[in-house]
Order: sequence, then C-alpha cells, then structure tokens
Amino acid sequence: MITARAAATFEPVGRSVAAARTFVRDTLQGWGLTDIVDDAVVLTSELVTNAVVHAGTTADVICIRADTGVRVEVSDRYPEREVPVQSNGGHHFGHPDREGGRGLLLCAALATRWGVEYTATHKHVWFQLDFPDRPAGTRAAGPALPSSALPVAESRVRVGVVQVDSTGLISAWNDDAQELFGYHPEQVIGKPLTDLAAWPHTPGTGTGVAEALLLSRWEGSYGIRGADGRVSPVYASHLRIRDAEGEPSTVCLLVRDRERAVLQSPMRGAAGDTADTVERGPATDAFEVFIGSPAPDDLDGLLQRTVERARDMLDGDAAYLLLATDDETELEVRASTGLPSARQRFARVPVEAGTGRYGSARMPAVHEDLSAVPGAVPLLVNTGMRSVVTVPLKVEGRLTGSLGVAAEAPGRYSNEEALRLQFAADRIALAVERARLTELERLRRGSLSFLVEASDLLAGTLDRDQTLALMAQMTVPTLASWCAVYTVADQASEPELSYVLHEDEDRIDGLKALLMKIDPPEQVPTGGARGWSGPYDAAHAAALRTSLRSLSLGDSARPSSGPGASLATASAVGGETVVLPLVARNRVIGMLVLGKPTDEHFRQENLELAEDLSRRAALALDNARLYSERTAISQSLQRSLLPPELPEVAGVEVEVIYRAAGEGNEVGGDFYDVFPIRDGAYGFAIGDVCGTGPEAAAVTGLARHALRLLAREGFGGPAVLERLNAAILDEGARSRFLTLLYGELWPQHDGSAVLKVVCAGHPLPLRLRQDGSVEAAAEPQPLLGVMDDLELYEQTVTLDPGDVLLCVTDGVTERREGTRMLGDDGLIDVLTSCTGLTAGAVASRVLRAVERFAADPPSDDMAILAMRVPEPADS
Repeated sequence: MITARAAATFEPVGRSVAAARTFVRDTLQGWGLTDIVDDAVVLTSELVTNAVVHAGTTADVICIRADTGVRVEVSDRYPEREVPVQSNGGHHFGHPDREGGRGLLLCAALATRWGVEYTATHKHVWFQLDFPDRPAGTRAAGPALPSSALPVAESRVRVGVVQVDSTGLISAWNDDAQELFGYHPEQVIGKPLTDLAAWPHTPGTGTGVAEALLLSRWEGSYGIRGADGRVSPVYASHLRIRDAEGEPSTVCLLVRDRERAVLQSPMRGAAGDTADTVERGPATDAFEVFIGSPAPDDLDGLLQRTVERARDMLDGDAAYLLLATDDETELEVRASTGLPSARQRFARVPVEAGTGRYGSARMPAVHEDLSAVPGAVPLLVNTGMRSVVTVPLKVEGRLTGSLGVAAEAPGRYSNEEALRLQFAADRIALAVERARLTELERLRRGSLSFLVEASDLLAGTLDRDQTLALMAQMTVPTLASWCAVYTVADQASEPELSYVLHEDEDRIDGLKALLMKIDPPEQVPTGGARGWSGPYDAAHAAALRTSLRSLSLGDSARPSSGPGASLATASAVGGETVVLPLVARNRVIGMLVLGKPTDEHFRQENLELAEDLSRRAALALDNARLYSERTAISQSLQRSLLPPELPEVAGVEVEVIYRAAGEGNEVGGDFYDVFPIRDGAYGFAIGDVCGTGPEAAAVTGLARHALRLLAREGFGGPAVLERLNAAILDEGARSRFLTLLYGELWPQHDGSAVLKVVCAGHPLPLRLRQDGSVEAAAEPQPLLGVMDDLELYEQTVTLDPGDVLLCVTDGVTERREGTRMLGDDGLIDVLTSCTGLTAGAVASRVLRAVERFAADPPSDDMAILAMRVPEPADS
C-alpha cells in the first residue's frame, strides 16, 4: 500500500544532479526514513546523472513510500539509449571504472530490488530500499533442572590446594593435589608451576600462566600434567595474597574440570532481579533482563542503556563502555555515566603497550584501590573513583570492547562482581557488535554521499577564495567545531593563514587573532592527521595572563575588557586539534586545521573522512591556483595587445566598443587602433583575424604594431597593407588570413574631415549623412595573408559636419538567431535611426541592437569604431 508520494522534474544541466540529491534527501528525511537516506541519495545521483548528462533529457524523479520500503523512479525521455545490461545468465555492466553502467552496479549492490522499464517515450530506472529489520533478540531458556539432570561427581570431590610464591615456584602441595595428579609434595615443591601447567593458547588472548599468577583474582580452565605424563583438565580459582612475611604469593584451588561448579562463582543477574526472574518464567531472555524492553535500536542508545544498567546492577557511582578499533590496538570511549562524558567522548587509550595503556582490557579485572596503582585505568584518572571492575566484550574470541563500573569508595568490588558483570557483557556483546557494524556501514554510506556532494561543489568553482570558503564550510560543523586553512605559495614561503571559520560566528574574530599570533603548524607532506597543541597552549596562556591582570596580580595596567573573551577563545580551542596536509601534484600547498572545543576528541571515522576531503580539496585548490595564474598571465599578455587610450582628435568624435568572445579573454581575433601619424594626421584601423583565442591574438599584435610602425615611416595606405601582408605570410604555418580596414584621417579647417581608406576583405565602412541616408564609404579589395602579390588602392571620403563613419567587424553583421542573421541590411537599418547622435551614442545603439538580436551570448569577437564630425552647434 502506498502511504506517501513526492515527485520533481529536473532540467538537463549538470547542477540538476545536486538538486535531485537534495530533493530525495529532504523527502526521505521528512518521512523519518534516516536509515536509508544515504543509499537513496547515492543511487539517485548516479541515475539522474545518466538521464541529464548522458541521455541529455529532463529527468523525472518520483519517491514512493509503501508499507515495506521506499521506491525511487528516475525517468528520461531517451528510450532509444539502452541501459548497458546483458542477461545471458546474469547482469553484465562492464568494468566499474567505466562511466557507463556504474549506477546499475550500485543498484545491484545497494538496492533490495531494481529494474528498467521502457515505454514509447520514456525509459524508467527504479530501485527499492526495504526498511531495515528490527532484530527481536535471541531467547534462551534456563529451566530449573530435576535431580536426575544434575552433574555427577565422585563419592568425594577433591580440591587440590597449591600455593605459588612470588617467583612462580610451588611452596605448598596438599593431599588432594597428590591424589589428583600423582606427585608427592617433595617432588614438586620448589619447582615452577609452569613445568606442570599446560596452558591453552587461545587466539587473541595474550595472558599466560605467569601473567595469571600476578592477578589478584582469576578463574578459568587449563591442564595439569600428572606423574603418569597425562594432562588432566582442571578448573582453577586463583587468589593472590601476602604470606606471614608479607611476601606476595598465589593460592590455587584446583578441581577436575567436570566439577567446576564447586569453584565457579554463580552467574547471577542484576541485584534485586531474582524475584522478577522467577515470575517471568524459564523463557526469560537474559539480554532483555539486563537491557530492558524495548531495547534501543541505535548504537548510542544501546551503549548508554548498557552503562546505566551496569552501574545500577553493581550499585556503582560511575560506569563506562569503550569500543575497540578494528585492529584492537586502541579502545575508544563511547558511553559513560557518572563521568564527564563530553570531556571523555571518543578519547582513545592503547590496549597493550605504551603510556597509559589499558592492560586489563582482554580479561576481567578488579582494582580494589586505584590509589595503589595510579594510571591502571586511564579513563578514571582525577575522577575521584577508587575501586573499579572491568570486563571485556568479546565476539568469537575477538576483543570488541570493555565495560567498567567504578565506585568512589575502595574495596567495593570482588571477583563475584566481575563474574556478574562479565555475564552481562557476554549477553550484550553480540548486540553491541551488530549495532557497531550497522553504524559503520551507515557512516560509510553517509561518507560516500558527503564526498560526492563535496566533489561536486569543489569542481564547480575555479576561484581560489571560493574554494577556501567551501573547504571550511564543508568541515564545520559536520566534522569539526572550527577550521583554519593555511596556504603555501611555494616551497620557500611560510604558510599563510588564509581562512578561519567557527560554528559560532561570534568566535571567528577571536580565533583568527589567536592563530595570527602563533607560528603556523609544521609542513609535513606525509598523509594522515597529526595533533597540534599550538592553539590550545597559546589560548590558555593568554587566558591566564588576562585573568592575572584582571586580578591585579600581573601588570599594573588593568585590561580594558575582562577575561571573558580570552576564556571563550580558550574554551573554543581547548579540545583536540589536528592538522591535515593539503598535497597536490606531490607538493604541499597548504594545511587544513580542524579543532574541537574543550576536552572533545575526534572520531577516527571523521578523521578518515577529513583525509579524503583534504585530498579532493587540495586538488581543487591547486586547480584554482593554476587557473588564476594562467588567467592572470593571459590577461596581462592580452592587455599588452590592446592599444593605449584613444587620442584626442581635434574636430572629430571617436568612439570604440570592443568585446572579445570566450571566458577570460580580453583580446581575440578582432582588433582596432587609432593613433597619430604626424602633425594633423591620424591613422585608424579595424580588423579581424581568422579564428579566436590566443593564436588569433598573436596575429592581432603583429598587425597592430606593424601598422603603427609603417604608417609613421611615411608609407601610404596601400604600401602599409602590402608590407603587412608580406609579414603575415612570413609566419608560415602560424599565419592567419586577415581582413582589415585601414585609413588615414585629416581634420579640415572648415569643420569637415578627409579620410583615405583601404578595405582589404573587411565589411565595408558605412557613412551616415545628416538626412538619414546610409551608403558604403569604400569598395571591397582582397584580404591579407592569402596571396603574395596584392594590388591595393585607397579611396578618399569627405565627412561633412554631422556625418558619421561606422566601421565594424563581422561579429556584428553575422550575429545569428536560428536561421536569421543581422547582416548588412540590418546594420544599415540600425544606423539609419542614429541621425543626430554622438559617436558614443551610435556605437552604443549598434551594440544594443546586436545583443538584443539573439538570446544567446555572442560567439564571435566584436569591434565597433564610430567617427563623427560634429556640427558647429555641437562644438
């Protein structure tokens, strides 16, 4: 049954992919389906990309919620483009690295069901994600046994008592031990117990018999090699004591392994639950007895409920639970009660070795007084806790975590409490591991979705400042509370603080001021996050100095403001701070600094995600740098090809408008110039080199500089163009043909102006008279750069007061809208309406007409040169 439906349509443009992801995410979160949001977003991203990018049509996205799951349909209008699926015994999508078919690979991997449907006009690709099952738990019965089912023992149960001194040598051996193993006391006293003990080598357990003898209490199974050479399995209970001389020793109570009930401590539920257990009957689930019902369905809720129940079960003052890392070398704090959880959350301690190691993680341990063994439990240092019991969480022999309960009074816990807590830990270990793996999978999929969106955003800009801002905004507050980005210009430069962001905008200025005062972190090209104490040390030192001044214990001058601002900054950077190098193309181009507030730590998963993000951000930042450098160089070179400011021509108005096609281009294949030749005479030119871009701009520079040089040497118009034609042909393969209108201008004393022009393959100049008539002012002649021998001639034109001469490049006349083109006739119509306008107004009206002729931006360079002889009233 369909319970909800949402639909949206997206245009065939690249940004629609991100918009579709946002639509699906918002829809499913609005329906409260956070468990499957990340999978749905990743699949939608791939399928919409196929529709709007590869198929090139609009995409319809429909989300349908039913009783059992959510179905998402993506439709495009290109059914002829088949999905790359082959059904000869299975699906074949090609290699995962190929662009085609990756969306279907993900569907096959993540979706519960998926499929493709075709109609005459549409292709529909759909997938369904079922709601995750909520495990009901495994129930185990524990009925009261009849007498006939009780374990059978011999007529007399023998308990061997063996005492071992501090060096591991046997110092006492009772009669029952002699009966059990066949040794007389004189045969074994003075020998190491390790000569007799056959200790089991359990994978993942590093504790041997020597280590077990050093523990205050221990219970377990091992073997004793008897006088006949056979190994007898025994169940042992060890108690470490001090003898009459004060020397430590261990008393070992040994029974046959099948009689372990004689020594084994009873595994009981929580205190006060006995009556309740009896009432519930034999089918009571030990997990639900400990956790309660209903059990939390999320990892954090399950862990928090676990520590609270463990604390209550042993009547403790505090409890905590740590989860092991994948390599089991560290334990990470995930839940606590009665302790400063915000301060300790996600803190890590090593398991086996190093300062502050958590040496008792792999087996139960009881510490009667922590003051006697400082640092034995790093998590409880300076918390006021004196006694603690800890037990491991294990799944199939693998350490997955540690559960501890602590009390402020010493001597509160014994081996019995350890066994009770271990019983509870065994009941919840598998559930915790399942929830942990589910969370890791959710985080992995969320990370994938995060990186997909981050990559889209970073790839969408080549602006350096915008890239820096995106880097910071993507990490705060998702991965960190604050962020700083340092950039490195080159290997000889010091890192420069380029961007600072804090989740609280009021803290940004204080944080930036603090970071500006301290040395930047060291540049290390190796990957991975490393700690940095610089901000913490500087902030707390500044806060201390400010506090002392405010109390008049330091400098006599009282600060203008109290210590509040310094203390706030110290609190903001008081947690863990890490530095990730930004490495692109084997060079350190910067550093990404992430920080937490007071006493908070990063999750390892977030650090790994930050590393992935830093690699993508580094490449995006370097691309922005290269693009900015290339653009700056290109624009500098292009500006050198533009003529300087137009000269003031007495008695003639001159106006030029120039537009180069292409992003970042200031000069293309079109060019113009107006320059003085000699007293009273000016040269002007407007031309068009075949093509656009840098190659055309190179010929532009050659033409403009050659025109000035030849004209000032006294050559007339035809001679100037013939020599320029030879220079272009000398360029060989790099030459481009060129259309050029060149002329010389002589203002006259009577208010008119005489022009001599040569039009070499260029659009003809147009003359606008005062009566509104328009006529061509020259005749066409061959273009330059094609043939060696040119015979050019110049024509004389006289502009009377009020007349206008308009010169344009073909980017104006060839402006298109579909099959329509502005053309010479359209330009004449525009010019006819310009009677009485100044040269600047004429050029502007022509430009507006060209821009309005079509909706798309111009695809060709344009140059417009207008010259007008003003009427006497104008001057």
